[in-house]
Amino acid sequence: MNKKPFVIGIAGGSGSGKTFFLNCFLNHFSSDDICLVSQDDYYRAKHLQEIDENGWINFDLPEGIDDEKLYSDLSQLISGGTIQKKEYTFNVSEDKARMLTIKAAPIIIVEGLFIFHYTRVANLFDMRIFMDADEEITLNRRIKRDGEERGYDRDMVMYQWLNHVIPAYNAYLLPYKCTADKIIMNNTHVADDIINITQELSEELKHTVLAH
Repeated sequence: MNKKPFVIGIAGGSGSGKTFFLNCFLNHFSSDDICLVSQDDYYRAKHLQEIDENGWINFDLPEGIDDEKLYSDLSQLISGGTIQKKEYTFNVSEDKARMLTIKAAPIIIVEGLFIFHYTRVANLFDMRIFMDADEEITLNRRIKRDGEERGYDRDMVMYQWLNHVIPAYNAYLLPYKCTADKIIMNNTHVADDIINITQELSEELKHTVLAH
């Protein structure tokens, strides 16, 4: 790599559609052109997470992420290096986690809840994208996901939503919406809408970043 990579930060609340957006977006590039770093892979060990007054682990706090390591790894990638990181997957213990090898690429994508909140990390971004959706829609998506993937019943989802998710969104994510270069509303359930947005953005980046 002969020039600094173009670094894009993509943030959005739970249920805003970051995962689907990213999957669509990455499909427009080869693995040599783009790499992805996920904030979730920097969760601190479970015993280091905050416990709320009712004994629940609160995974929705910036302190739960090793942002220093995230910054260090991003700096390494921007310098043209390669990093190795264990993949975070809910209900998979750290010793069984898959080891990820991430190589530097002309475009680096960083995604996560708090990536705009960590000042040193946020200062690395050349473009900021904020994924947004109405609260009722994001809640319904969260209920569906946590029921299918984590076995949570509705009461468990609602407890986390009201006590962890929404307070964290309002405190650590929403204030940075105004700093975004692009705000993408994702209220629709029509996949073509997001596919079209990622198509337009990928063509823009291929013209402005990869063509030079």
